[in-house]
Amino acid sequence: MTNLKPLDGLIPAGIRVRQSRIMLDRLEVMTDIGFHDFEVGNPQRLLITVELWLQSMTVPANDAPEEAWDYDFLREEIRRIAGSRRFNLQETLCHALFERFAAMHGVTDLRVASSKPDIYPDAAGVGVEIASFGRLERN
Repeated sequence: MTNLKPLDGLIPAGIRVRQSRIMLDRLEVMTDIGFHDFEVGNPQRLLITVELWLQSMTVPANDAPEEAWDYDFLREEIRRIAGSRRFNLQETLCHALFERFAAMHGVTDLRVASSKPDIYPDAAGVGVEIASFGRLERN
């Protein structure tokens, strides 16, 4: 591995890191969700995305894994919550995920989205998205 040296003084202040985000994109989970008779008791495929904006924008020292977010934990928490009970609505599941991750140390903003990809043959999915910020604030 090449030893990269910092480019001290060469990076303009105007393009410094201003945000740090981790995400798990479209994790596929099976969950008992829906309120129609044909949905109750028949787990459905959901695609879950969680994006966390973080307080710390520093690079882990010496590329140390123990200083990074544990993606396995994020994945397992999504699976645990999605499988913890039966949900009538995607909104309810998204809020449960949101509350869990919003309570974590260092999270400053959060977005959670879910989509049922198998509902309409002429659509990629139908879903819900909730966030702690307005759309224009992150563009």
